[in-house]
Amino acid sequence: MMPTNFLKYCFLYISLLITGLLQAQTTVSGKIIDEKTNKEISGVEIFINESQKSALTTTSGNFTVQSDSIIYKLKFSRKSYAFETVDISTDNANNLIIKLSQEKVSSIEEVVIHNEKTKYKSKKENPAYRIMQEVWKRKRNNGLEKFNTYTYKEYEKIQFDANNLDSTFMNRKIFNKLDFIFDYADSTASGKMALPVFLNESIYQNFGENKPNKKNKRLLVAQKTSGFQDNQVITLTAKNLYRDINIYDNTLNYFDIGFPSPVGTDGFSTYDYNLVDTISVNGENAYKIRYQPRRTEVLAFQGYLYIDTDSYAVLGATLKSTNKINVNFINAISTELEYDNPDDETFLPKKFVTEIEMTPFSKKKSAKSIIAKRSVDYSEYDFNKPLADSVFTRRKEEYDDRFVDKDEAFWTTARPDSLSKQEQGVYEMLDKLQHTPKFNRIVKLTETLASRYYNVTKGIDLGPITSIYGKNEVEGDRIRLGARTYFTQNDPWRVEFYNAYGFKDKQFKYGVEGRYMFNRVNRFMIGGGTKRDITQLGVQLTTEDGILSRSFASSTVFARGENASLSSVNQTSFFTSIEPWKNFQVRVDGTLQSIKSANPDGFNLMYYRNGDLRKTTNDSRVTISFIARPGAKFSQTGVDRYEHGTLAPTIVLKYTRGIEGLFNADFNYNKLQFMFYKPILLGSWGKTLFSFEAGKNFDTVPLALQNIIPGNQSYGIVPNTFAQLNYYEFVADTYSTMHIEHHFNGKILSFIPLIKKLKLREVAFIRGAYGSLSDASKNINVDNLKYSAPDQQIYYEYGFGIENIGFGNIRIFRVDFNWRGNYLDRPDASKFGIKAGFQFGF
Repeated sequence: MMPTNFLKYCFLYISLLITGLLQAQTTVSGKIIDEKTNKEISGVEIFINESQKSALTTTSGNFTVQSDSIIYKLKFSRKSYAFETVDISTDNANNLIIKLSQEKVSSIEEVVIHNEKTKYKSKKENPAYRIMQEVWKRKRNNGLEKFNTYTYKEYEKIQFDANNLDSTFMNRKIFNKLDFIFDYADSTASGKMALPVFLNESIYQNFGENKPNKKNKRLLVAQKTSGFQDNQVITLTAKNLYRDINIYDNTLNYFDIGFPSPVGTDGFSTYDYNLVDTISVNGENAYKIRYQPRRTEVLAFQGYLYIDTDSYAVLGATLKSTNKINVNFINAISTELEYDNPDDETFLPKKFVTEIEMTPFSKKKSAKSIIAKRSVDYSEYDFNKPLADSVFTRRKEEYDDRFVDKDEAFWTTARPDSLSKQEQGVYEMLDKLQHTPKFNRIVKLTETLASRYYNVTKGIDLGPITSIYGKNEVEGDRIRLGARTYFTQNDPWRVEFYNAYGFKDKQFKYGVEGRYMFNRVNRFMIGGGTKRDITQLGVQLTTEDGILSRSFASSTVFARGENASLSSVNQTSFFTSIEPWKNFQVRVDGTLQSIKSANPDGFNLMYYRNGDLRKTTNDSRVTISFIARPGAKFSQTGVDRYEHGTLAPTIVLKYTRGIEGLFNADFNYNKLQFMFYKPILLGSWGKTLFSFEAGKNFDTVPLALQNIIPGNQSYGIVPNTFAQLNYYEFVADTYSTMHIEHHFNGKILSFIPLIKKLKLREVAFIRGAYGSLSDASKNINVDNLKYSAPDQQIYYEYGFGIENIGFGNIRIFRVDFNWRGNYLDRPDASKFGIKAGFQFGF
């Protein structure tokens, strides 16, 4: 028999051991971090054992949970992260490290889908309709609008791949001495090859303030481009393909073409919806709804919506174009969207991935194509932290060419995901190509076609090549040769000049202009120039400033009727401009010019001044212009900038003061002009281009300085002109004009059998002008009886056009049919006309 004391000590020891074990497994502590970034994560729900109710929602990365019973399992759940389960033992109950991995929409678990479409007697019987009603009722707004201040990081990656390559293509002579690039190609599911040809990475830091004043700033802090650091043509083209979209909007903007959103309140007029299943998305229960367009010929998407079963928030969406997409140069579009929903009223973008398949010639799936893929990751949101005013101030260093250059160590930590082996190969391949003369020649050809200038040596370009030949009544055949300085896309100064010669009048013409920018931040610049040339006045109301602005005389090769109304202009101008606020320019121009008829026998510009008959108008004037482009986006920081495609309006207000006696000027006068232009998307019904101009001459001036309602006697399509008006047919002291042009994007023609296969698109337009001309302004001109204003009634034109004419993916031709609405009894009135032209767009 054992001693009693020994048994007591054994029992005490076992009791203490069990107590310690129980204590270890009823309290667990540790830290929760992101698997890839190793950053702490808060807002994580922790579930103990098999409980369906969370025991704790963390407020920081550290956690401690306690239970009256033994903890043998913990489950961790947070939106946008995969569900994580960890077994608990005495070995890991303290200092536990939990790594949560982000879950993507593309990784949503697969379910069995039946292709047959369920038919309902009415949409109210469709369960998907009831779900979408709840989505519309609780329509969310971008969460950035609800906070006083916000900041977030944006990582953008754009990659181009040449797709559907085969051995025949790779063995072509053009790839002689370039065949090493195919070492970087990868096989695709079709068995053909895809070759990465371009990669651009950008990192932006976004700042915003909603109260007390609304302002924001998107700062490009880093950019890296494969092989094209000195050539931005491809980079800018790539970025210009994409627009920001909000899935809750009724219309989604792709290429400035409106596609109806499947989450829009009018979605059921375009799409059929079917509830497929209820699945788990990022740890949240979600309805999976399949949608597809009722008619495949319309511009619309097909895909899936993932709607939270509790909050009816959009967790994610896929959008894929139909096989019959009618967009030039585009074979297919697909987009994946992921959203975070911090509360019941708002959403925050998390990740957008858009893939565009572009083909220049054929719509076939096997055609050689370029796959342009853009992914944007939004992260590091921070709200309601004080932001100094200096954050929103434009700083000089931000406009330095080297500001966005960062080393590889920076990129390694800044990327949300590391580059794949294929993506890394793009940088390596393009670096090799930079040292290949044949490749550089191809790049140079691309630059020439895009810029219209040919680089002959460092700093000198010849062009524009499209202006070399022209023809008009006075000069006959005309040759124009020009050049400009060009060192980089961010040159702070530029000089341009041209010489021209007319083979009929046997006269040389010239123009030269120089500009210098002192400050890249507010774009303060000065410039000046001089020219002597033949030009067509009266083809613009709100004229462009600048010596080398477009000359309409030399661009009309074919025209209806005879046009002798050309002017000989000697002009010298100086200007200064500044942008005190972003996208708002103030410009002051001083101009000295003399204007006379270039063809006195056919066009009379003579006028009376103090009883004397004069043939030359001498003019000295100062013009101040206010130009606003709210929402416009620009690249480059030099004297010339590249504008990205947007729907930004253009608003111009100009005041001109003529000063009599200054450099022998003949007239004092005051002129005020206003111009407004705006493209407007109207959902699946297309896009409207709206333009309005108004102005007034407050004093009497001769024809050379008067407002001319713009006519168009060419056979080409010229924006903001009247197709059936002759030059100088209407002259006005006071005027207003309006142009409305609507592009239906094939909405109507897609209903017509056979015709719809041609993928033609319809355009409708109406134009109007109204004005007055005083007796004094008529009488000052020798040909006073010839000139009048549209003051009896509004002059108008109307018509329709057919665009998207061509073959395959090259559909760039347009034909317009124009009718004159009134003033039909005028001599030489053109009642009907056909105009044609090229449109290089989607």
